[in-house]
Amino acid sequence: MQEYIEDVKRAVQVMRDGGIILYPTDTIWGIGCDASDSAAVRRIFELKRRSDSKSMLSLIDSDAKLGYYVPDIPDVAYDLMDLSEKPLTIIYDGVRHLAPELVAQDGSAGIRVTREAFSRELCRRLGGAVVSTSANISGEPSPANFSEISDEIRKGVDYIVEYRRDEQTRSVASSIIKLGSGGLVKVIRE
Repeated sequence: MQEYIEDVKRAVQVMRDGGIILYPTDTIWGIGCDASDSAAVRRIFELKRRSDSKSMLSLIDSDAKLGYYVPDIPDVAYDLMDLSEKPLTIIYDGVRHLAPELVAQDGSAGIRVTREAFSRELCRRLGGAVVSTSANISGEPSPANFSEISDEIRKGVDYIVEYRRDEQTRSVASSIIKLGSGGLVKVIRE
């Protein structure tokens, strides 16, 4: 773990200063910032050339922190997280404490509890949620590893994490499920 602690500290300081980072997650490489910082979130939308009507998800480091962002967590959420074989993003209703740009008009937002060590430590040290959106221009393919990230994205962030840059493993995006009122479960992406 010590191999990346300095990297985590630098990335957290950049986010605390309002910056955006490029970092490895439990799925694909992501562009991130403090999920409560509206100005930083808007910078990510601009960098990705993404419509602000298309929301981005946030990572947190533990189930225990979920209640801070989601006051009414459906019981099935914990079962889904426990049973999922790959990373699972859940879209919850009534989300709070995130930048308004991350919350859809209906009050929902996507949150994933990351199990990957680096992104978990990043969230833990920041003390809150970190935005996680694919490291690509909107509409272009998501990069499977660091080497596929465009120069435009690399030049548009304030800090690029060193850890895992050399990995060539082809990563995949998370599953996405929306949990609605009355126990409604809707699969958005498998």
